[in-house]
This record gives sequence, C-alpha cells and structure tokens, in this order.
Amino acid sequence: MKRIFTFIALVVAGSATAQYYQDSANVDMLRHVAAETMQRSEIILPQVNGYNVYKADLHIHTIFSDGQTSPEYRVREAYFDGLDVMAVTDHVEVRNYEGKMLSFLKGYVPEGTKAINNRIHYKAGDARGIFADLNWSVELTKAAAVEYGITVIPGTEITRDPRIYGHYNALFTTDNNKIYDVDPLVSLRNARKQGALIMHNHPGWRRESIEYLDFEKKAYGEKLIDGIEVMNEREFYPKVIDRARDKSLFVSSNTDIHSTTAMEYRLSGQHRNMTLILAKDKSLQSLREALEAHRTLAYAFGTLAGEEQLLKDFFLASVKIEKIYVNKKGSRVIRLTNMSSLPYRICMSGKNPLDIKPFSAIQVNVAKDETFVFEVCNMWSGTSRHPKIDIKL
Repeated sequence: MKRIFTFIALVVAGSATAQYYQDSANVDMLRHVAAETMQRSEIILPQVNGYNVYKADLHIHTIFSDGQTSPEYRVREAYFDGLDVMAVTDHVEVRNYEGKMLSFLKGYVPEGTKAINNRIHYKAGDARGIFADLNWSVELTKAAAVEYGITVIPGTEITRDPRIYGHYNALFTTDNNKIYDVDPLVSLRNARKQGALIMHNHPGWRRESIEYLDFEKKAYGEKLIDGIEVMNEREFYPKVIDRARDKSLFVSSNTDIHSTTAMEYRLSGQHRNMTLILAKDKSLQSLREALEAHRTLAYAFGTLAGEEQLLKDFFLASVKIEKIYVNKKGSRVIRLTNMSSLPYRICMSGKNPLDIKPFSAIQVNVAKDETFVFEVCNMWSGTSRHPKIDIKL
C-alpha cells in the first residue's frame, strides 16, 4: 500500500512539474508550458485527381485599408487557422487609417498634412490622385509570410458603390498604384493590363438580387471577370454557382476579414471560409494555373460548392466506401469513413439525412441487388442541385 501511495505522489509531483519549466535567464522564474504551445490547426484534405488541395483566402484586409489588424498579424492568423495561401486585398479607394497615421506621424510630416482621397468609393477622387503606397501592405505581408511557409498572392480590391458597380478583387497584380481611375471600368482594365485575374466579390451584398447591373454587363461583356465569390463571410449565393458554370469562372469562398478570425470563426468552433485550390504546388505560377483552369471549390460553415464532377471527385477522395458484411438475405452493410477535416451529409431517398463527421465513420444497410445511391446534400453544384453518387458494390 505504501508503494502505491508513493507511486501516486510521484505521478502527481511529476505532473505538476511538467506544467512548468525553468527560465533560462532568471533563476527565480518558472514559465508555464501551456503558454508556449501555440499550435496550428491542421486541416487535412485529400489529393484529388493527382492535385494537392491548398487552403486559401483570397479576400483579406489590413489596417492599410479598413481592416483592424496589421499585415503581420494577418499572416500569423492565417498560419494558425491552417491556411496555405492568402491574398492581401486592401481597398484602393478606402483607407480609413490614413488620417490617423498622419496624426501619429505629425512630427515627421508638415503641419496640417491631411489624408487625400482616402474615402472615394462612393464619390470620385479629385485630380490630386492617391498619395499612399498601395503596394506597401502586400510587401509587408510577403515579408512576414516567409517564415510561415504561406504563399502570398499580391492583390487589391476595386471598391465602388455596390448597388451601381460592385466590388472586385484584382489578384496577381504587379503595381497597385497604377490601378485607380475615376471610371471603375478603366480600373478593371488597368488591373487586366498588369495580367491580373479579376474576381467579382459578394455579388449580392447590399442588393435585392444578384441580377446583372448595367456596369456588370459591361465588365462581363469585356471578359474582365475571371472568378466570383459563391460565399463571402456568412453570405452564400447558390445561383452564383450557375453563373460560374455559364461564364467559365472559378468559384471562391473568402472571409473578407476586417476584424479577426478568432472573433468571427474560432469562438464558435468553425473553420474560416476557404477557397480550395487544386494545384501541383503552391507556387504563384501553379496557383494561377489552377484558378485559370477553374480547379477550385468554395467552403464555408460546413458547406462546399462548385462544379459537380469536381465535387464528386473531392468527396470520393475524402470518404472511403467499403462493404463490411452481407447477411443471408444478401443485404449489405456499407461503411463510409471520412478521412478528412470537413463534414459531409448524405441524403438517401425516403430516409433521414446522415452526417459523417471529420475522421469518423457511419454504416448503412443496402438491400440485395440495390445500387447504393445518395446525394451529398452539403455540397452544392447549382441553385438547387447536389452531386449524386452511385456506388455499385
């Protein structure tokens, strides 16, 4: 009995000691181990059709437009959220902190210096143009991302009245300072001249529908649009999936984050919005090729959207389907094992939906000679369509 008590005491003492470690410089200081173990949330996804699946956010803001954090914070946030790729897309026309920064730096700049043309999304800027360096947030983000292994896509957001013009992200830009024009159509053309891919952002935001505006008809008519947000933050536009198919656009889902993803997602236990990019590697060249080839899926809040065959391929790469048992009447027990970090919901005719949680398995009974058929109903391939899976066992 004494040996048992001694063993328990040693275990308790060891556990207590393991919670702390001695500071290397201060003999009177212990440090909490738990406070030192910041860990990245890994999001495990399969290879699909020979491509890696990279987790990306193509719509992010910092204090250099109207975001609330620095570019360096955005990089750390993306890393710990499990992302591989991020696009920094500060607004061309909206720079809320510019005046505050000038006030902070009043000893460095001439007295009375004011922000110029820093809020010109609803009214045109004057002839003085934009004085700020719109490439600076991109450069800071790229510098911070090196030690985290995150690929940064340079970009910016062209931002005008959403009820008349809409918002557009220019991706793979080379000089954000050469994009602005009083005419937003010229701004899109300026981005295109740099070789940028242009994504139509949140097409229904502050509007009654996603029907084409006159300006959008012109932009689409000139083939200036390469991709579109099916999901933006909490917004989901099923009809946009049809538009993406009809107009040959890549689909995306992005946070459009201004505050922090801890506030918007982590506190409620959610992954952030992600554009899933199927590419050979995460170089800018490979990522661009994947976007141009429309090898993307949109993810937000447990929902996936995109082209039907790509959704099917993604599901079948994520979920192992196997026959476990056949009874005397020929009825079969089928096991579905989800080997990914994303949830799935399958819907079979005349039966209740079944959820397959991440890294979990369910079993279903299938009658003799019956084909195992179901829809993946948290996957959307159109306005009211879900991919159908037929399994012959």
